[in-house]
Amino acid sequence: MNAMKSGWFSELNDLWPGVALSLEVEEVLHTERSQFQNILVVKTKSHGKALMLDGVIQCTEKDEMSYHEMISYLPLCCHPKPQRVLIVGGGDGGVAREVSKHPDVEQITLVDIDDRVIEVCRQYMPRLSLGLNNPKVNIFVGDGFEYLRDHRSEFDVIITDSSDPVGPAENLFKQSYYELLKAALKHGGIIASQAGTAWMNMDQVYSTYQHCKTVFPVAAYAVTAVPTYPTGQIGFVLGSLEQINLTEPMKIFSDEDLERMSMMYYNDKVHRAAFALPRFVEKGLRGA
Repeated sequence: MNAMKSGWFSELNDLWPGVALSLEVEEVLHTERSQFQNILVVKTKSHGKALMLDGVIQCTEKDEMSYHEMISYLPLCCHPKPQRVLIVGGGDGGVAREVSKHPDVEQITLVDIDDRVIEVCRQYMPRLSLGLNNPKVNIFVGDGFEYLRDHRSEFDVIITDSSDPVGPAENLFKQSYYELLKAALKHGGIIASQAGTAWMNMDQVYSTYQHCKTVFPVAAYAVTAVPTYPTGQIGFVLGSLEQINLTEPMKIFSDEDLERMSMMYYNDKVHRAAFALPRFVEKGLRGA
């Protein structure tokens, strides 16, 4: 799944054949096999600390903010009052960190299947995991599918911060999962889920978008730049129970607000731009 050679980590995966990203490693901080996956934390020369699961880069300290801010604030800023938020996955704490900054959010529930990811990130990646210590956050270790089955009509926003559609995250990319998400939302609820990169996995993007579009009255696909992700870009699907324009934020933070919240990537202009897609992606989402 990955190669550590001559002081470099290379991400090799069949999901993006013929492509590899390499990071020079100064120190291996932690490695283990949990019940569900291989966990690796390294200190890199150029990107700070990095977390890998099953040989795939999940986040680096240098560029994680673009992913975590966007997957959080695209849905949060489209909801009139997102008081109760569920995070499925996200054991590193990055999404919890961002969601807890929103002034309307009162309660955050985080459900991750692998407690070892949570504990390893608490120990080695405190800039991410500080979100896990916020008093708004309640953590449950378990299967997100099972949790959703037992919690209906409870959340204003649900964010699925999953790894790629293999291993423990595979079920989070199926239509049955989106049906569970819909049932767990309150009236007017919104969801956002990681949805892959159109540059390498348009078939995955299309199927995920179609699952969301089939279940939700309103669906959209947005992108953000993450240099250490495959092709340097990642996408999100958003779904809404209400007929709203997901490309236009209801909540617009001032520059002073964003500075106070320590936001480094998201603002209302970036929100709108995230939904401006190249023609090949627009066509791909139509199945053309």
